[in-house]
Amino acid sequence: MDDEQQKQDETPEQDEQAQDEAAEAAGPVDAGDPPPPATAQGEVPPTTPPAAEAAEGQPSEEVAEEPVAEEVTSPEPDQEVEEAPQAEEKKKDVIPGADLEPILVEPEGPELSAEERARLEAEEEEKARREAELTATEDVDAAAASRAPAKMDKGARFLATGKRKSSIARVTILPGDGKIEINKRSIEEFFPRPLHQTMVKQPLAVSGYEGNVDVRVRVHGGGISGQAGAIRHGVARALTEIDSELRPDLKRRGFLTRDARVKERRKAGLKKARKRPQFSKR
Repeated sequence: MDDEQQKQDETPEQDEQAQDEAAEAAGPVDAGDPPPPATAQGEVPPTTPPAAEAAEGQPSEEVAEEPVAEEVTSPEPDQEVEEAPQAEEKKKDVIPGADLEPILVEPEGPELSAEERARLEAEEEEKARREAELTATEDVDAAAASRAPAKMDKGARFLATGKRKSSIARVTILPGDGKIEINKRSIEEFFPRPLHQTMVKQPLAVSGYEGNVDVRVRVHGGGISGQAGAIRHGVARALTEIDSELRPDLKRRGFLTRDARVKERRKAGLKKARKRPQFSKR
């Protein structure tokens, strides 16, 4: 009995020594190699022959290398958090359709009657005529430019009356340095708009008397535009009294034509001069 117990105590130590000897004979084991198979107690695991000894006398076959897939690096969470607000800011800043040009759609108004259309056309023609007159004053004929102003006596005075619509202007021209006085006020004060100032000075600029004579005017009736036209008519008439040779040039430009358009009076039973009230049967 004692011998059997002694053999059982010695067997584990002998088994460990046998395993250590087998591991030293097999050589160093790599970290990636699988562990050797478990063997019975006291048996030495068989060692695998090298590949060269196993393949002696057989042709070597080339082993195809499998392509190694590139590892896709996923973005770090910190980068995703930083890029997200930037994308949101860009979306907020860029307004969709901001680079497109807007299309203006004119609102469709009510259809105009024949009378209203005619009135609008007449106003446009009158506006175009005034603009043409302004440009015409800048162009002076060669004959008028070469003609020297007529000599006037020191105390000479030339009177004329100009009319346009319901405005009447009494004009007096006398020698001077180009001063224009209307109702005891300067032309800039009486006519603030340059258009009316130019209308008054047109006959003087064409004839070459601008800056050589003084003009005094008394005007009444009508509106601002009518008074300016009446003064121009009176100045042109007065210049023909000074020099009769200026008449063809002034006549051709329309400065001697009297504009007799006056507002027609209202008749009894009508709303205006010719506008009738709408008829109602019931």
